[in-house]
Order: sequence, then structure tokens, then C-alpha cells
Amino acid sequence: MAMGRLSLASAPFLRPLVLRSHVVSPIPKARTPPRCGFASTAFKLIPTGDKCSPNVLYETLEGVERIEHYRPGGYHPIQIGDHLHGRYQVIHKLGHGSYSTTWLARDDQNNKYVAVKICTSDSDPKEASILTTLTRPHYPATSHPGKTMLPSILDSLSIHGPNGEHICYVTSPARASLSDLKDGSWLRLFQLDVARAFAAQLVLAVDYIHTREFIHGDIHMGNILLKTSRGIDQLSPEQLYEKYGAPELDPVVHLDGKPLPPGVPSHGIAPIWLGEPSEKVTLPEARILLADFGEAFSSKETRYLSHTPLVNRPPEARFEPNKPLSFSSDIWTLACTIWTIIAQRPLFEGFLATEDYMTREHVDTLGILPPEWWKRWEARPESFTEDGRPIKRNPYRSWGDRFEDSVQQPRQEVGMPLFDAEERDAILEMLRPMLAFRPEQRSTTKQVLESEWMVKWALSEYEKIRRG
Repeated sequence: MAMGRLSLASAPFLRPLVLRSHVVSPIPKARTPPRCGFASTAFKLIPTGDKCSPNVLYETLEGVERIEHYRPGGYHPIQIGDHLHGRYQVIHKLGHGSYSTTWLARDDQNNKYVAVKICTSDSDPKEASILTTLTRPHYPATSHPGKTMLPSILDSLSIHGPNGEHICYVTSPARASLSDLKDGSWLRLFQLDVARAFAAQLVLAVDYIHTREFIHGDIHMGNILLKTSRGIDQLSPEQLYEKYGAPELDPVVHLDGKPLPPGVPSHGIAPIWLGEPSEKVTLPEARILLADFGEAFSSKETRYLSHTPLVNRPPEARFEPNKPLSFSSDIWTLACTIWTIIAQRPLFEGFLATEDYMTREHVDTLGILPPEWWKRWEARPESFTEDGRPIKRNPYRSWGDRFEDSVQQPRQEVGMPLFDAEERDAILEMLRPMLAFRPEQRSTTKQVLESEWMVKWALSEYEKIRRG
């Protein structure tokens, strides 16, 4: 039987804890309940596990990363109160992903809060290198506004622990991902001005990345972060706990009663919730960072496999597996993400869906695949006639249907303003060429920025924030 959860809420800051110092050397969220068995983070969506799996060794903890991933090559165990690099004191957890955990820490030197991302020891350290390249202060393109929408690396370090050597880097903290903000809301909608500003900033960020000849490779709502306000640094750790909640420590219990291995933490910690329901975000707050460059790569590299979530994954990853991914692959995922920003539901829906199901969603929405793809799709006769008519599905959800039932109707039902007909047409006119099946026919980021919706509606909202 697991012991009761511990909380630091009523105790003086860190007094009951024994502080540990890690030997380190220089080297180059918001708490929400998981939905449907997944933990939403700023970096990835990964399964939280279940006790039916033969690979589960520990009792599953709600909102906490898989404890099984604390193993040689995996996560590094962290406790609240740990000091990293002689200056960063761990205050709370921000989130976790497939290849990292991220912690809220207080920088003793600058008296500010920072995010410390601690990578698994078997992860590829290229993310920090790419971010350093993209945010280098003296690059000629520093005037590009999209650069300010990427997280700058403030410091880097390494930790030698029981599970190996871990590369870590320090950035400014974020409040939550846009996915988290939606998960914290019953409505799952942003106000119109906020949605426009988010979309404009996201396109500017991707345009900057493409200008620098990089491909992000993993654009989705979980990787878009809401910046913190400057006022957070004025809060002491005690005040931060009072406002947002202290860490709650859930004991880690081995299912067979064995003692915990040295690389496994004694307690799991769910992330802090610094966000707010999506509809409560105001335009002055609507400043974003595009994060998680773990799948990013230079356009000079050759990459074939896409790890983007299936609902956002570009179709060429399935039908042209021998052709490398490109800037156009980002454009598809960018369009899907813009839709999810303005809508209540994704454009292509399919929780735990198969590739065949997602392809059916693509055809329902966008029409018949290119002829050579259409012929190779073995499951096509189960859903469509040869000329593209749906089989045993009446009605199916077309492009127009999806805008009405995912964007307009949910807003109307709760009394939020709607997109008028002119703006709706401009949105669809921008998105449709971004979602061309053939990658070479898709818009570029420059063309997206020049679209009517971007110029007339989205960028004008971003300018209000920039001038504010």
C-alpha cells in the first residue's frame, strides 16, 4: 500500500528537506490533470502507462512521468531543493517529455526564476546546439521578430548521476503550453484577438527558423508555450507556493515490494500549474515561445521519419517514405496547429487513430489523394469508391462542416464572438494551399505571412502586443 502524499504547502521553504548538491560542470507548467491517459507537456505527449502493461514496474502516479524511465540511459532523479551548478535551486517541476524533465528553479545569482531542462543520458544533445545557433545574438537576421519567439539558452551544464551523464540547459520559464491552457478549460477556446495573435507569432517563429535553413519537425500545440509575466520574479518561493501550490510528493512504490534502485526517485511530482483556462488569456498576455527542437534539423541534412503526432503528421511521411522531409512538412503541421488555435477541436481528429483512419480524415476534408498515393492505399476500398465517394458514411465531415462545428458553433454556444464571413473566407484561403497533398505545392512561410488573413487580422493583433 502506498504511503500518503506529502506536501510542502504548510512548511517553511525547504526546511524539512535535506538539500543535495550535484557535481556539475559547464557544457555547451502548469499542473493539469492528464486527459485520456496522457500527460501534456511543453515538449512531447507520452503515455503515462497502465498497470496492465508487462513493462510497468511501479505504481502509476497521476500526472507524473513514467517512473520506469528512471533507468540507465533515462531520466535523472531530482528532488525539490536540489542545487544545480551551485546556483539553481529546484523549486517545482514544470513538465516532462520523452527525452527530458523540466524544473522550475531559482537562480541565486540573478534572483530570477528559470527553467532547467534535464535531458535523458541517452538523448541527442543537438537541441541545445540548434537553439544556440538560432538565438545567437549577433546573427544578421536579429531584427526578425520571429527570433524573439524562441527560447534563449541562458546557461548549460552537465550532471553525472546514477543513470548516466545528463546534458542540461537553462532558459526562461513559461507558464504553460497552449495545449495545457486548453486542457485547463471546459470551453477549449481562445478569444478571437488572442487566437489571431498566437497564429501570427507562430508563423513568424517558423518563418525565422526556415530563414535560418532549419526545419522544426514537431510543430503542435504542446510545443507552443505562453511566456511568463515579469512579475513572477518578484515572488519569493513561499509566495509562489501560496499562489500556485506547493509540490506534492507522491511516494514511488515498486509493484513487487522491492527496494527502489538508486536511479529511481523516492517520490513523483506533478507539474505546477501556472496557466489559466484558455478563454481567460488576454491579448497583452498572449506572448508565445516555440519550444522543443529535439526533432529539428538543418535543411542540409536528410531526414525521412516524422515523429510529429499522427493528427498533425504530413501525408508524405506515409506515402513518400523514401523522400526526405522538408520545409513543406513544417507547413502542413503549421496549418494543422493554426486550425487548433482558432478552433475547439483539431482539423483532423483521431485519438489513438491508425494511419488509415487519418488518411480517411484527410480525404474527407481535402479530397482525393494524388493518383499514385490513391492506388497504393490498400485500405481505400473500405472507406471510398474509386472516384472518392465515401462508403457507408453519410454524412461525412467536409472542410466547411469542420469549420462550422469546430470553430463557429462552439463559440456561438457559449456567447463568444464568431469569425465573420469575410474573415472566415480569408482563413480558409490561407490554410487550403498550406494543406496541399503534394509538398512542393504548399505555401511557404513568406506566402503565409503575405496572405490576407495574416496581414489584415492576425499580424495587426500581434502589433498591438508588440507596441504594448
